[in-house]
Amino acid sequence: MAELVWLIPAFPLFGFLVLLVFGRRMGEPGAGYFAAGMVFASFAVSVGAFFDLVGRDEAERSEVVTLFSWLPVGSLQVDMAFLADPLSIGMSLFVTGIAGLIHLFAVGYMHGDPKFSKFFLYLNLFVASMAVLVLGENLLVTFLGWEGVGVCSYFLISFWHRRDSAATAGKKAFVTNRVGDWGVMTAMFLAFGAVGSLSYSAINSAAESGSLAQSTATGIALLLFVGAVGKSAQLPLYFWLPDAMEGPTPVSALIHAATMVTAGVFLMVRVNPVLAVSAEYVPTIIAWVGVATALFAATIAVAQNDIKKVLAYSTVSQLGFMFLAIGSGAYVAAIFHMMTHAAFKALLFLGSGSVIHGMHEEQDMRKMGALRIAMPITAGTFIIGWLAIAGVPPFAGFWSKDEILLFALASSPALYVVGLVTALLTAYYMTRQVIMVFLGTARWESHAEEHGAHGEFKPHESSPIMLLPLIVLAGLSAVMGIIQLPSFSWIPKDLQYRLEHWLHPIVAFGEASISDTSAYANKGWFALLAVGIALAGIGLAHLVYSKRSLPVIEPQIMADGWRYDATISDFMGGPGRRSFEGMVALDEKVVDGAVNGSATLVRSLSGQLRRGQTGFVRNYAAVIGIGVVVMLLWFVVGRGVL
Repeated sequence: MAELVWLIPAFPLFGFLVLLVFGRRMGEPGAGYFAAGMVFASFAVSVGAFFDLVGRDEAERSEVVTLFSWLPVGSLQVDMAFLADPLSIGMSLFVTGIAGLIHLFAVGYMHGDPKFSKFFLYLNLFVASMAVLVLGENLLVTFLGWEGVGVCSYFLISFWHRRDSAATAGKKAFVTNRVGDWGVMTAMFLAFGAVGSLSYSAINSAAESGSLAQSTATGIALLLFVGAVGKSAQLPLYFWLPDAMEGPTPVSALIHAATMVTAGVFLMVRVNPVLAVSAEYVPTIIAWVGVATALFAATIAVAQNDIKKVLAYSTVSQLGFMFLAIGSGAYVAAIFHMMTHAAFKALLFLGSGSVIHGMHEEQDMRKMGALRIAMPITAGTFIIGWLAIAGVPPFAGFWSKDEILLFALASSPALYVVGLVTALLTAYYMTRQVIMVFLGTARWESHAEEHGAHGEFKPHESSPIMLLPLIVLAGLSAVMGIIQLPSFSWIPKDLQYRLEHWLHPIVAFGEASISDTSAYANKGWFALLAVGIALAGIGLAHLVYSKRSLPVIEPQIMADGWRYDATISDFMGGPGRRSFEGMVALDEKVVDGAVNGSATLVRSLSGQLRRGQTGFVRNYAAVIGIGVVVMLLWFVVGRGVL
């Protein structure tokens, strides 16, 4: 079955082509169900490939499927090839599975939209691009998918382009990611120059064998990290992701949970041997950028009132945890948290979409409250997602976040402390969101006239096609931790570290070992501390927003995102714009001036020389005669012949 791995991107790509030609004829809901069917077909192939690899010995769990020779140019030989191994198939499972559920939800959410079929056309292309990204056998194929998800994000974030905010957000995402693209492209040049190949197997083998110089490995690692910072929204390039919520909510769920933003994490794990042999400061930089981003975004989420913006900043923060894991050498923990996050973040975003749908497009949490009564299924599933992201056991988020914190502690106590504070804030702002939206008193009644209801406004539960994905994702958010349970005495050994065993061939060289550290020896106590921190965050939010026994502290500077985005906008619209205008003037007057001046000089000289071309034979004969006389004089007088 692994040899059919090419079908994983082929199905949604076929869906894209069919919808491109027949989408309008298929109409609503046919186009949506067809698109969802294509993604679920990819999921079925991923499941088949997974069981194929499970049935093999560990050393044989890798198969390259070459479709054709893509770039046979001299020593640069790049195949359009896909790699089926534990990492790529694991990624394919959650990308296609969760994307399929998001497609189903979108059938109900996009009901009545005049561009219904076009929306699903873009969604299918998005999933196809992400599948190419994770299945690529070499950096160039991955980069093809990398650019594909970037283009699709522009199409989908700007889908409601008549809104200025949506059009601007799409452009911001597209332009910002070009910075990261520069890093990946430059890394490819460096890797090819050093190894002579863009294949992951060649690059990683060179790192493992020691033939890749540390300086070169450091350059490749840092450049790929630049790409990851852009794609996975880390400091200083995070600011495009919160604005990505301007697209329809299913887009937010797809970008934030299953596609695009996870690409940077995946890429760093894929080249973990290169990170392992790079300079010691490279993992340190990655870890500190990750934990700083996690804390920074969490402080902003605390003061947001838009139901989707809270989740958007939460995504930035959770991605920071994943990079903290990578910098700490916990590659399995990074993938583990990526998978659990995909489940509970998709659940939370789709749950917010259900709330927005039931509240007649209202997104301000200050105008909600007590929605548990009007929307019990949405509320129940959302609460499961809240418990998962807050780190409450036995929900999935607890297990993955705790493993990251354990590796961070073994790497640096300072990293651990910052991560723990971030976990506290996560539990706090997510509890705040649940209280403001689903608990307390109803505040939407006083805003009925804003929705044209004239006092008759009442929220309503979503349709079954929207609720089914919520229920499935809630189940995954509750039990997904079972794929990587730690080695506690009360957990059966055959249930411990399943994901680690599965990914072992991929991360064996680079994965850090903490089995002989005090952090690992006392992991039970640190797990209890993590639970206590989560409960403390929940309790604190309860005292502030439910009991009102503590003051609400939401500084405007935090609500404004510490004015980071505004500062960049001010710079780009002021000094930055003037600098670019100066560069344009330099280009026009100096660079173009030199080129144009050379052309003018040549034209002037040629004009003068052209005057001698009269077309009269007697003139040419006279010139020849003069030339002969000059040569004779040179030989006779100059050379002293006579």
